[in-house]
Amino acid sequence: MIKGRGSASNIQNRYETLSREVIHDGWSLFEDDELPKFKTEVTELKVKSILSRNDSPDISFRYSINPYKGCEHGCIYCFARPSHAFLDLSPGLDFETKLFAKMNAVDCLIEEISQRGYRCSPISIGANTDPYQPIERQYELTRKIVQVLAECRHPFNIVTKNALIERDIDILKPLAALGLVKVYVSVTTLDNQLSAKMEPRASSPKRRMALVRRLADQGIPVGVMFAPVIPFLNDSDLESICAKASEAGADSLGYLLIRLPHEVKPLFFEWLDAHYPLKAEHVKSRIRAMRQGRENDTQFGRRHSGSGEYASLLKKRAELAARRCGLSDKKELDCSQFDTGLLSGQARLFT
Repeated sequence: MIKGRGSASNIQNRYETLSREVIHDGWSLFEDDELPKFKTEVTELKVKSILSRNDSPDISFRYSINPYKGCEHGCIYCFARPSHAFLDLSPGLDFETKLFAKMNAVDCLIEEISQRGYRCSPISIGANTDPYQPIERQYELTRKIVQVLAECRHPFNIVTKNALIERDIDILKPLAALGLVKVYVSVTTLDNQLSAKMEPRASSPKRRMALVRRLADQGIPVGVMFAPVIPFLNDSDLESICAKASEAGADSLGYLLIRLPHEVKPLFFEWLDAHYPLKAEHVKSRIRAMRQGRENDTQFGRRHSGSGEYASLLKKRAELAARRCGLSDKKELDCSQFDTGLLSGQARLFT
């Protein structure tokens, strides 16, 4: 395994016509057979649009924004990894080391929400890759997007597992008072060792809980996403996460079962065999039991929660824990205040 990275390899993407296999030839070019560290590379690009439109019946938002392609957090379970295949890159190490910053995101956003036929609906920022991953500290694309949405009073929510979002409390706090924003903090486990292996460059579990408290203390609505749930690895943390989240001031809980689309399956299984060899077969077997005998299920209505006895038990546990801890707030964001006429010429200066 490579220290500080989630993937152990640059797996071939599903569109490649050539295959490669690593074979040890007995020679060692590096001391102790250690490969040089993979450095993070960022490519600046311009995109044609920034709003992704969703028509899936089991996703609650119509629009989403992802300021970056790829994610340096390196979460081994990330369902967005296969998207790097469209760039002729590997969903493995490439996904977490070869990143893309959408430099004209603000211009695209202003143009798209200003169109005559645009219908305001809460935008989800970070539905695919984390908008507050480490390179946001340099590029500030997420902050600029949030500033534009704040100026025209467009409702939005943010999903992140990085404490960098605290930098933008100055924008989020007044929006929260208007019912225009909610933050969801992804908390996968309370086990620091598991987190360090599974999501090596994200904020620690303790730091994420401190983030929940900080946001709540500032009057910003914050929910906790227990995602993904992985049987025999983190599923036992459900009730503890609920209790800690409630103590910190969270108002809601969501959960998602692990998904293994395309290249995520071999990458996750490779990671599982390396880090938890004694549990690996049990985890794989339970995943198949919840996916009707397969490792992945794309069927709407059950792809996020699974099916079968274990999936039903997990749902009941989540509902009971959320109710007991008071994590059941379903308040919707306010779309009635949206007005592009509030956008000043200064908005374009953010780009």
